[in-house]
Amino acid sequence: MIPPRRVGRPILSVVAWAVFLATLGSFSASSWAQTTASDDPSPHSEATLVSEQTAVTPGEPFTVALRLTMEDGWHSYWKNPGASGEPTSINWSLPEGYETGAIQWPYPHKIQFGSLISYGYSDEVFLLTKITPPDTLTPGTTVTLGGKATWLICEEICLPAHSEIELSLPVMDDAPGQTQWAEAVDEARAKHPTPVAEWSVGAGRSDGQYQLLLNASNGTRPDLEGAYFYSAEKSVVDPGAPQPVTQNGGTYAISLTQSEYAQAPADRLRGVLVAPEGQHWDANGKVRAMRIDVPVDSTLSVAEAVGASPSSAGGGLSLPWALAFAFVGGVLLNLMPCVFPVLSVKILGFAQEAEEGSGAMKRNGLLFGAGVLASMWVLAGALLALRAAGSQIGWGFQLQSPVFIALMTMLFFGIGLNLLGAFEVGTTLMNWGGRMETTAASGNGGTSAFLTGVLATVVATPCTAPFMGAALGLALTLSAAGALLIFTALGVGMATPYVVLSMTPALLDRLPKPGAWMETLKQAFSFPMFATAIWLVWVFGRQTSTGGVAFLLAGLLLLAVAAWIVHRWSAPQLSRTATLVSRTLAGAALIGGIAIAVIGAGSAPQTSSAPTSEVDSAETAWRSYSPGTIEELRAEGRPVFVDFTAAWCLTCQVNKRRVLTTETIQEAFDDKNVALVRADWTNRDPEITKALRSHGRSGVPVYVLYDGEGSDPRLLPEVLTEDMILNALDDLSSS
Repeated sequence: MIPPRRVGRPILSVVAWAVFLATLGSFSASSWAQTTASDDPSPHSEATLVSEQTAVTPGEPFTVALRLTMEDGWHSYWKNPGASGEPTSINWSLPEGYETGAIQWPYPHKIQFGSLISYGYSDEVFLLTKITPPDTLTPGTTVTLGGKATWLICEEICLPAHSEIELSLPVMDDAPGQTQWAEAVDEARAKHPTPVAEWSVGAGRSDGQYQLLLNASNGTRPDLEGAYFYSAEKSVVDPGAPQPVTQNGGTYAISLTQSEYAQAPADRLRGVLVAPEGQHWDANGKVRAMRIDVPVDSTLSVAEAVGASPSSAGGGLSLPWALAFAFVGGVLLNLMPCVFPVLSVKILGFAQEAEEGSGAMKRNGLLFGAGVLASMWVLAGALLALRAAGSQIGWGFQLQSPVFIALMTMLFFGIGLNLLGAFEVGTTLMNWGGRMETTAASGNGGTSAFLTGVLATVVATPCTAPFMGAALGLALTLSAAGALLIFTALGVGMATPYVVLSMTPALLDRLPKPGAWMETLKQAFSFPMFATAIWLVWVFGRQTSTGGVAFLLAGLLLLAVAAWIVHRWSAPQLSRTATLVSRTLAGAALIGGIAIAVIGAGSAPQTSSAPTSEVDSAETAWRSYSPGTIEELRAEGRPVFVDFTAAWCLTCQVNKRRVLTTETIQEAFDDKNVALVRADWTNRDPEITKALRSHGRSGVPVYVLYDGEGSDPRLLPEVLTEDMILNALDDLSSS
């Protein structure tokens, strides 16, 4: 019997040599492949220049074709390559006097790699070009046409390719004959898109989607399920998104998702609409590719045109549904944490109005509603005007301005001081000009009710209530009149609870009689105002720097000094000179505080620091948003969860602390191999604004879950629970 140790050595030696030879073989094969690819200017493909006719006639245009043949499994690209790639090009080198047209592209086919869709050709393609020779050519001579063709050839890898192309043809007066390539050129020409008179085509846009609307004048109703639109221009239509077809009678609508890379919505849709296999657009059955070049009408009601809501990430709302959603969202907006500070002012108003009687309560309720509506209209008008001017903004845009945040901080701090009794204000502008916050807080008359409505709207903008997101997303795609209707419904919904309560006389009977408790309640309600000011200081720090926060705090200090001066020297027995001096000092302190806060708003944003807590550590799992990041992760087949958020959005912060950063949810994300991406909209970011618009939204929070299999993204509700996240993740296939 041979001892085991004597057997092991030869076996190990054989294994070692086998591994060495296999490694050497793979290295040699790889090196040979790379050397071959680098030595061959047109790897896995060949390019030749062919003509459909045998000769050139002076002054008569003729057609040549770049014939590109590709090995099995390899492909080149159309003029719009889709998700990736580069189109083929020809750099012509022709005799003097010759003119060339653009490449005539036959319709392409879809090339799928993971969740990405590209447009191109496989096996063989003929790219036609019309050439016009000069009329001074001499019959009997020979002309040589040449140039350099460049293309990208891809399988799982992509290789740049190029080839010098050349074709010699005789010049003759007689009509030229046809070459062996004439039939192939005719077949390529038949694949070129062409307009079809039998079909009327229009286009609309709403809620982040385009809609192609088609109607056959001859009454035909083909089955268009599977028809596909190839956009002639990049960054207009998302090539990876489905293109569902809906039909109502003889009208068809094809939904197209706007590209995340679009700088702005397209004014026209240009491209090729390819009929499903076996279908044609014309009565003769010859045209499968219809050329599309139509203007986009953003006011076109697609839902009414096809009798159904178009498919979209935003839900495809029609205007009546959007108005209903806006109203309900406005009602629910009163329950959002952003509006909580103003609830104290409302409650205080009820208590004070009980002393004045039901007539005063009804009047002030209507004035509060008027304040909400007026400020909502002003906000909507500014938003629509800025969007029309080309600004990439959305709901809550003013809170992306550090200057506005600084002024809002001073406003709420001043209201808190007033409620606490640090100063009392009269009715003249001499009392440091703080009419808005002081009258809103002190409850004096109808002006107070109106300005409370204004204040409620201003502080509501950091939040998006349930049902609100889709309605606001649609509002920014409609005409000005339609958008104002939606914002009006939102304002009416927000004001309705307060107005209804003010119109309820029985409410007065339930309130205790006025007394010392009202002063206590008033002072207690100062603390929500101070809490709001603290939150705004934190937001300000996220937008600027610690130096900027120091400036803002100095501004608040001067505001407190102004309040102290007004309170300390407010006795009516003061002389006119003393009153003037004290009010001048108070005004100077107030103006100085505002100026210092505004200066702090101009400081540069600070860089993020290392995690210092368990919640901060959980934040390190999140990547920063960019369209490229989303595409890369989806190409890997990974599920992706995108959190569109902002520091000034209180609903976002509550969702993050109570749901997204919990151990249960983090473990669920890890189990499903979900990539986490955070789109921080605290400061203005056009890319994030465009992404929100592509999902039919115009504000935050928005939560988007991609399943990793290339299907449509799923939008989750604005107010999250752990069960919502877990149920959505359960629908994903295991990674």
